[in-house]
Amino acid sequence: MQNDRDIKIIILAAGKGKRMQSDLPKVLATIKGKSMISYVLSSALEALGEKPIAIVGHRAELVQSNLGNSCLYILQKEQLGTGHAVSCAEKNCNKSENIIVLSGDQPFIKAQTIKNLIEKHLESGAKITFTTATPQDFLDWRKGFLGFGRILRENNRVTGIKEYKDATEKEKEIKEINAGCYIFNAKWLWKNLKKIKSENAQNEYYLTDLLHIASKEGEKIETVRIEPQEALGANTKEELEILENISL
Repeated sequence: MQNDRDIKIIILAAGKGKRMQSDLPKVLATIKGKSMISYVLSSALEALGEKPIAIVGHRAELVQSNLGNSCLYILQKEQLGTGHAVSCAEKNCNKSENIIVLSGDQPFIKAQTIKNLIEKHLESGAKITFTTATPQDFLDWRKGFLGFGRILRENNRVTGIKEYKDATEKEKEIKEINAGCYIFNAKWLWKNLKKIKSENAQNEYYLTDLLHIASKEGEKIETVRIEPQEALGANTKEELEILENISL
């Protein structure tokens, strides 16, 4: 694997988690007595062996208190979306050739998946490599996936990700979902983050818009398929309960 210095992991941890009905940052919601982000951090450290960057925002001091000195912290003063969050880390990643982005609320993500992402990305020379999952349906414990972004493909080639809130009825029927872990070529990432616009239902800068940009430019995009369970996150107390009932 590349020298650790060439790859940097960013964990997104700035969100409020309004639907959790709690004032805590969403990533501090607990499963089996541990915060969701602490599971993500463990996998990140096992995969790369270097302190990741945590992008913090809402009640940042609580996230820092929870994780201690195991991360480098960058404050996202305004929560303007995932694309904006990643852009906050650019100055701290100027020596990195590739950037991994993980969500702090996906506790089941495995270190091996992160390693697989890195391996596929470096071997293929892709500008973006990311995880996808294909649940058999959106029922029972899988109903949380209904709101996930859908993978758009033409002739099996990824052309973009359509966020559920912005998707057409036909796009909502797509079963392949964005499983939320990415690795980017760093030079390409920093150049193209500046092109993202906030013209969507949430009025936010989506990291996923980079897929459309890469596709239009004819750049190589690769995917790593993971089991749906590994892609689970939690936005509500009901979804958190589902995670609590799945063994880690």
